[in-house]
Parts: sequence; C-alpha cells; structure tokens
Amino acid sequence: MLSIIDKKISNILRKKGLLDKEKSKAIEQEASKNNKSFVDVVLDKSLVNENELLGAIAGEVNIPPISIEKVEPDQKALELFSEEKASFYGVLPLARIGNVLTLVVSNPFDVVQFDDIRLLTKCDLRLTLSLGRKVQEMIKRFYHLEEDHKLEDVLDDVAGADLELAEEEVDEKLDLSQLSGESGSPVVKLVNMLIYRALNEGASDLHMEPYDKKVRVRFRQDGVLHEVFFPPKRLHNAIASRIKIMTNLNISERRVPQDGKFQIKFKGRRVDFRVSITPTVHGERVVMRVLDSSALDLSLESLGFEERGYKVFEESINASYGMVLVTGPTGSGKTTSLYCAIRQIYDPEENLITVEDPVEYQLPGIIQVPVNARHGVTFAAALRSILRQDPDIIMIGEVRDLETADIAVKAAITGHLVFSTLHTNDAVSTISRLVDLGIDPFMISSSLLMVANQRLVRKLCPYCKEKTEVSKKRMLDVGFKPEDIGKHDIYKPIGCDRCLKGYKGRMALFESLEIDDDVRRLIINEESILDIKDYAVKNLGMLTLRDVGLLKVKRGETTIEEVLRVTG
Repeated sequence: MLSIIDKKISNILRKKGLLDKEKSKAIEQEASKNNKSFVDVVLDKSLVNENELLGAIAGEVNIPPISIEKVEPDQKALELFSEEKASFYGVLPLARIGNVLTLVVSNPFDVVQFDDIRLLTKCDLRLTLSLGRKVQEMIKRFYHLEEDHKLEDVLDDVAGADLELAEEEVDEKLDLSQLSGESGSPVVKLVNMLIYRALNEGASDLHMEPYDKKVRVRFRQDGVLHEVFFPPKRLHNAIASRIKIMTNLNISERRVPQDGKFQIKFKGRRVDFRVSITPTVHGERVVMRVLDSSALDLSLESLGFEERGYKVFEESINASYGMVLVTGPTGSGKTTSLYCAIRQIYDPEENLITVEDPVEYQLPGIIQVPVNARHGVTFAAALRSILRQDPDIIMIGEVRDLETADIAVKAAITGHLVFSTLHTNDAVSTISRLVDLGIDPFMISSSLLMVANQRLVRKLCPYCKEKTEVSKKRMLDVGFKPEDIGKHDIYKPIGCDRCLKGYKGRMALFESLEIDDDVRRLIINEESILDIKDYAVKNLGMLTLRDVGLLKVKRGETTIEEVLRVTG
C-alpha cells in the first residue's frame, strides 16, 4: 500500500504535468506490488529526472532544494543525531549556527516529525529538500567516515606489489621506502597504498583534502570524483611531507603552493605523476595527476568517431600540410586524441616536434619541447625556435593567444602539418574563436583542414546494465526523432563488483567539421557560425555532439543522462 508521501508526490507530478493520470496509477500499482516507493519507481524508469522531480516537490512545499552530494556536513551538527535517528527520520543535519539547525529532509509533509526533531535538538529548523535515496546514501557516507576506513585494514594492500619510484636521470630503480629511511613506516605504507590503489583502479587524479577534523582522499575515475579513504587527521602533515620527498619539493615550506613530478615503475611500465600542493586553512591540499602511458595504447578506430567523422579525421592527419584542431573543455581527452593521431602517422623519415605545457607523455622517436614561461619559453617562443629545426609535423599543446595562433596558421600554410587544441563549445565555434584572437578569415580558410570537437562519456557496464522505460516526451525533449521511439532498447546503470556505480570506462563523442571549398567561402565571406553549422549538417553530413551521443544511447553503450551531462 502506498504511503502518504507517495500519494502526495504522485498528485504533485500530475499537477505539474510531469506524469499523466494513467501512467501515475500504473506506477502506484507497481510500487505497491513490489514494495517500493513511488519515487524510486519513477526514477528507475527514467520517467522524470531527479532535478525535475525535486524541483516539482520543492515548489509545492516551498522548501529550497539542495544538491546534497556537493555539501559537507559539519561534524558538530552530525553529533546532534545518531545514525539510527537520522535514518529513521530521513534527515541529514548540515550545520548549526547559534540556535538554528540546517537540516536536509526527504519527507517535507510530516510536520509532527519536525516537532520531534526540535524537541530532540532544542533548535529551530531551517529546512532544505533532497530525495529519500540521496539522503540515506549520504547518511551512510558521513556517519561511517572512520569506521569504514580503518587504517590497519588497508596498510597491507600493497604487500608484494610491483611499485617502485624511478629517477628520471638514471636507469636505477629505487624502492619507495628507501626515500624515508623507515621501510616499515605507516606513512610510507599509506602513501604506497594510495598510489597502488589509484593505479590499480584506473584513477586519473588523486586528491587529498584536509578539513577541520578529517582528511578525505578522492580518486577521479571515468571523469567523476569518488571518495575512497579517510586517513587520520594526525597523519596529514606526514603524508604531505612524504609526497614532497618523492617529488623533491621543500618539506619545510607550507605557506606557498608547490608543483613537481615523480615517476613510478609499476608492473613493468612507467607511470608519471604530476603533483600540485596548495596551502588551505586546514592544511596542504595535494592533487596528483596520473599520466599513464598505457592509456595511449589506443588505435584511431577505437577513439569513438562515427564513420564519416573518422574518414575526415584520417584524411586530415595524413595530409602533407594544413592545420587540424581538436577542441573541447579541459579534461575532454583532446591531448590523448592528438597523441593517438601522432602515433598513427609517425614515420622515422619525418621530423615530428611537439610543444607542450607540460609534456604529459614521453613518446619514443619524437622531439618534445616543454613550455617554461618563467624562463621565457612560451608557446610562441618555442614555436619560432622549432620552425628553424626543419620540422615536417608540429603539435602545439594549446593555442592560447594571437601570437601562437598566428605562427601556427602561417606554419600550416607554408608546408607544415600542424596539430593543436583549443577550448570551444562546438566545432564551428572554433572559427569565430580564431577570428576573435585576431586571425584573418582568409588565413583560417587557407590553413584549416578540419575541426574535431570532443567530449568524454562514461560507458555502461556490459555485465549489469538493464533495460529501462523512457517516456516519449522525454525522448523527444532530449533530441530523439519520432521514428526512433520504441525502436531501440534504452539502458540504465545498476552497479556490480566489476564496475563503478554501473559505469566502466569512457569513450569519446566527436563532432567533426570538414573544411571543404564551400565552407572556406563561407569563412572568407564572414558568414555566421550558425550558417556554417547549418551547411555542414545538411550538406556534409556532420553530426552534432548530441546526435553522436544519442547514437551511442541507441546502441546501448551509454545513458541519456551521461549524454545530457556532457552536451548540455
């Protein structure tokens, strides 16, 4: 039988036009039959997304919604409730200021419950709203910070692991523990364990974040940060110092940011770590970027191009001269795509030089020049220098300013093949971005071969994904065509021991703009980017990022939510 809260939410969704009466009744019956909540069934079937659902309820009860995953409860507020009471009431205390307690609630209709909480805490309440499943998930997370991550339970995770620190200038390998002088030190073991887990679990970044009474370690996996460990606060300074020793930084300096790098030999392969340490009010925050060269063992075919886009990209990178640009936001895989292209076309008979800030992966047989602005080695200065080094192919880490863009364009026109990256939202916007930098439209049209704009989406785990129902309205709203409705199975993430919350790995979405003679004329005539995009879609068969993403959804490779997350 449905609870009162389920009935109220059902009525709200009908009132807001998010569900019709027939569909709402069917969900109520299914929820009663399977002993599930009405909200869980709605979300599991993707009939209404979480933001729409939360917004509808919040608007009805006049309580502001909150993204509970992005908040950090105050420890003193958590101590007002036991975990059992928080779970029973479906609330999470966030902060107490004076006599006012900020509380996340999942059932905004139970006023008697709020009276109980006022008596229990002797506080006035300031309410915010989240969904029941989210609140329960956060209760488990924040009430188990210490219990779930006992130090003694994890220090032996790297016993016998093939994990060694390598010095860049020599071939000798040095065991990590030798740098500390205490091979059995808990701090040495702890740092080894964190590095080992990061590598073993395929993390791209490792974050160590100090707070008032705890330290949180998070890994970025498949583009999303996940909490993995909470080391004791008393060890924080020792952990930071250990990482500084490995990175050859000043361990006595804790007031200014420091950057460095070190190299690990892990399971027979070399892995570079780029380290950034920044002082905060609660101690030094450490971020380590994992640069694993095994990530470059990708073929051009496996990057994620659709057939037409792949053909354009392959023809462009094999041209004798011109410029190929890969665009997108930070962390979208642009550099990896260019490295894969370089590896594909590498020929010992050609001179291939890169200019990067910094050099992320060292490639055999290729000259790589690091940018060092502090010593006057900017992108532009390095480019001017390498153009006197008789290059055939040039890769520029990023076009950031007019001087770099001007040299790159002129190099492309004068017989060099130039690869680079740029930060733009879509492929066509690259043209207006170059114009804004100060490049003449005629020079752009003469040098540019193609633009590939890309994003990374998480792939569904093939072992646990399940089919789900999506309403016709939602499918049309996200961009499916009417003829697609009902023809394709749509899947949702579930989660199993082989994946991370239903996702495993990432793949790229590519929007490929071919620069043919007609596009060149449009650029020279300074036509709007909307006209250029319209021409490319209608006449060159260009698929937008959203179109490419929906193709992946129809193939069961990812979810609608993932595509919306990266394409807006």
